[in-house]
Amino acid sequence: MTRTLARTFSAVAIVAALASPPAFTAAQAQGRGVVLPDFTDLYERHGPAVVSIDVTQRARRSQQMPELSEDDPFYEFFRRFGPVPRGRGSPRDFEAQSTGSGFIVASDGYIVTNAHVVDGADEVKVRLSDRREFIAKVVGADKRTDVALLRIDAKDLPKITVGDPDKLKVGEWVVAIGKPFGLENTMTAGIVSAKGRDLPQENLVPFIQTDVAINPGNSGGPLFNLRGEVVGINSMIYSRTGGYMGLAFAIPIDVAMNTVTQLKERGRVTRGRIGVTIQEVSKEAAEAFGLRSPMGALVNSAEKGGPAEKAGIEAGDIILKADGRDVKSSSDLPRIITALAPGKSVKLVVWRKGAQRELTVTVAELKEDVAQAQRRPAPAAKEKGKPNRMGLVLSDLTDEQKKEAEVKSGVLVEDVASGVRGNVQAGDVILEVVSKGVSTEVRSAAQMNEFLAKLDKGAPVTLRLKRGENQFYATVRLLNGDP
Repeated sequence: MTRTLARTFSAVAIVAALASPPAFTAAQAQGRGVVLPDFTDLYERHGPAVVSIDVTQRARRSQQMPELSEDDPFYEFFRRFGPVPRGRGSPRDFEAQSTGSGFIVASDGYIVTNAHVVDGADEVKVRLSDRREFIAKVVGADKRTDVALLRIDAKDLPKITVGDPDKLKVGEWVVAIGKPFGLENTMTAGIVSAKGRDLPQENLVPFIQTDVAINPGNSGGPLFNLRGEVVGINSMIYSRTGGYMGLAFAIPIDVAMNTVTQLKERGRVTRGRIGVTIQEVSKEAAEAFGLRSPMGALVNSAEKGGPAEKAGIEAGDIILKADGRDVKSSSDLPRIITALAPGKSVKLVVWRKGAQRELTVTVAELKEDVAQAQRRPAPAAKEKGKPNRMGLVLSDLTDEQKKEAEVKSGVLVEDVASGVRGNVQAGDVILEVVSKGVSTEVRSAAQMNEFLAKLDKGAPVTLRLKRGENQFYATVRLLNGDP
């Protein structure tokens, strides 16, 4: 079966049975000396700040029928018993309805939910816990963080208390209140399973993973800690069936509130950028660059004329800190930078040639439209040479190849032996080799093989590669025997 990451808003159609996480019985709890938390006070005190959201989308569709000619075998049937189809039909209005959840963040009517809950909505209706209903205005929505801000015409509303997701610990109890499958004011409980989860195409959000029972209709609802503070917004689930399977993901509330503040002030979100392409630092790459352990974001390239290049950042730098915050993995850097206001000066700590240095970069504004790089066609096949100690067949670049690749030096990878592990392909251009923290520009295949001859068997070698328009690093270990 296919596993999917599913957004958890619900089409109003079928009411299904809710799944719930396994729990100890009272006898088991007593036998183990475990005291389970009582959620009744949390529900009674903070439940009134949770709302139900009903979304209506209106569209028009035409009942098209194929046009029939007089030669068609069905033409006589329609002539006798009904109108002959002429390819036109009268348009009909239809409505699609879906449900979600939300919570009140300001007593004068501001409500937070997921952007995907209200995406394409013609009408958004909010129902409070006291059963009052309001038509809501969508103040703004941000798809990158999946956060939307609504407003209703009401005052003196109960509101949530914002918590600190950084203080959450794995194993801590958390609670969700929402409208799964259209069932309002439903509470479910579980624990924090992990923090800082990276999900496909969601690189700006360090998700909180829980095993709280989240189902379609829970989207946009709050995730509470036991102090009654909201620490996240329930956003999606990982499921084979579309329903709860013990893997739920919430947007940290600090990420959400940063988006909310900008939507409230100007109706859109601005993000920072510094103009670098980066990748993860593997264990082998850390060893090659002289780092004691894998950490930071390895810079593949700095955009020409961009903020990073102006600040002196180079390909091969490893960014260890940004704006005073540790960059533990490459996914941390875009989250830190995009949260900064364009125009702000930020200090970066980078690792270069075996030592740390500090650089200051001025953040620019991130534009949503990013051009996709084009890939060059693979080089024409020719007789293969002998693999070197990395298992790569290399050749010198001709002047024509240098011009085509837009490089001044480097060697061409003609072939890769079957035993080689690493992201290296035929057609790549090797620009630089890094070993023991020292970077060396590659000018010829002979120079490269001479360099490799001095290294121990099994030693990691990090290559700076160019593939099409992209530059990146790949680490290959020297083969212990013949390739």
